[in-house]
Order: sequence, then C-alpha cells, then structure tokens
Amino acid sequence: MVDGDDRGWTAKEVPEQAGRTFLITGANTGLGFQTARVLARRKANVVLACRDATRVQHALDAIRVETPDARLELVLLDLADLASVRSCAAAFVSTHDRLEVLVNNAGVMAIPYRETPDHFETQFATNHLGHFALTGLLLPLLLATPGSRVVTLSSLYHKRGTIDFADLFFQRRSYKPWGAYSHSKLANLLFTFELDRRLRRRGASTIAVAAHPGYAATELQSRGPAMRHSKAGLVLMGIANTLFAQSAEAGAWPELRAATDPGAHGGDYFGPGALMETRGRAVRARPSAAARDEQVAARLWDVSESLTGVQYRL
Repeated sequence: MVDGDDRGWTAKEVPEQAGRTFLITGANTGLGFQTARVLARRKANVVLACRDATRVQHALDAIRVETPDARLELVLLDLADLASVRSCAAAFVSTHDRLEVLVNNAGVMAIPYRETPDHFETQFATNHLGHFALTGLLLPLLLATPGSRVVTLSSLYHKRGTIDFADLFFQRRSYKPWGAYSHSKLANLLFTFELDRRLRRRGASTIAVAAHPGYAATELQSRGPAMRHSKAGLVLMGIANTLFAQSAEAGAWPELRAATDPGAHGGDYFGPGALMETRGRAVRARPSAAARDEQVAARLWDVSESLTGVQYRL
C-alpha cells in the first residue's frame, strides 16, 4: 500500500546538492549508477563504492560525458568480504571529514548458494551484513555531519521474507535463491527501522530511511540465471524485463527521494506508486508487519554486531 495523498517524485524533484557528499555502494551499474548520475547533475560530491575498479572507471567516464564538471571519486568495496568493508570505510574516513548521505544500494539477487570469505551465505552477507558493517564503521562521521542520513535499498520481496535465527545461512534447510533474497531484503528494513529508533533515542540529527525500486530492469535479474548457466532463465528474464519492467532510471527515483527529499523523516520508506508498487513516481510506501517487528529487529541487530564484529556506539 502507498500513501494516496503523496503526489510522488521523479528525478526532476531532486534539489541541488552542491557541497554535499554521498557515498553509494554498487554505483557502477543499475540503480546505483542512475542515482549517481542524477546527484552528479545536481552538483553533489559523489563517491562510487564498487568491487571492480575497471567497471567503476567506465561509470565515472560515462557520468563525466554527461556532466563534465561532475565531482566524482571511487573507492573499492566488496560487501561480501568484511575485510574489504573495513578497508573501504577506513579509506573514506581518512580522506573525508563529513558524509551527508550513505546510500546502501548494492546487492545480489536470487543467486545459487555461495559462501563468502567469512563463511556466510552470500545474499545475506552482501545485502545485509556488509551494509550493516559499513554503516557502523561510518557512523561516527555521519553523526558528526548535521542532517545526515542512511538510505538502505530493500525490495517488494521483503514481504515474502522471514528471519530464521536458528538457520540464518541456510545450512539446515533447503536453499531457495528467492527465499534467501527475500530474507535478506526483510533484514534491510528491520535494520533501517531499528537504526532510526536508536538514532532517535540518542537525539541524533542523522536519520535512517529505506526505499525499494519496484520492478526495474537492471542486470541484477540476470546474475542468478547466468551463475546457473541457464540460457532459458536468461531469455525469460530478458523478456520479462522488456515487457513489464520500468527503466533503471525510474527505478532509482525512490532511493533518490529517500536520499534528498527535505521533507523525509526517519523511518520513511519510499517506493513506486503505481501498479502494485512496481512502477511510477516515488511515494511513501508501507512495509510489511514483519518489517516493523521491534523484537526481531533488536535481536537481528545483536546478531549482526556479533557476526560482523562491528559495534555501534549509540
């Protein structure tokens, strides 16, 4: 469900961002790239945090073709590797004295079972634990920046997710790629709302906000079939993206609104406002009841601190 009184945002509503610094994970492609493009046009300082230096350089070059005076930087980040997360955060903190917006955008979707270098299931590790650790490591800088915010990208699939604390990494039950994805996307929302509650209790000016893109055509959908070497899956996903999905540019509108809407409040959740939240202008959306479960969120927070070794000083 969405807020019927909300007329919604597109990229046109994004205000000028001169002098403000944004760090976007996974910004070399898809929604993250589109978000970086718009923010660069609005004169923000944009830091693209990505795994592959060559691919992110191509993204930087593409943005500069469109916006020659864009203020862009890159930092290497592999969210599936906690050592890389720590290295990225340390590199950023050593060269920046402020951070207005952290956009936890990167993710993997419905891929076959894999383990990370830290021996975690890859979807939960990348989509949730990596961003949890990165946010915690950058939190002192965010708290020191008045009016900062943390934006985390979830998905409509969070509504199908459950958090099984006895088997977070699918070691006891049958692994289902879409089930694992839904599980991680629910974790993204539980984290966002719990972070915002803790920020409010501290009296911080930093807020935590979430967004989802609806159904947007990006390369994310093809990774699972490609990793399974499924030609049929790739063809079907390509057809679905062509016939039913909105563009990646439109899919980025909710996270752009979450990152820049001056009227956004802590705990807000933005998504497309049309066709069952799959497309259209970015409006305030309503998460599932499971995403608002404060007891599960608090337990997930404690487990995430233990698994990542990152303690939040709130």
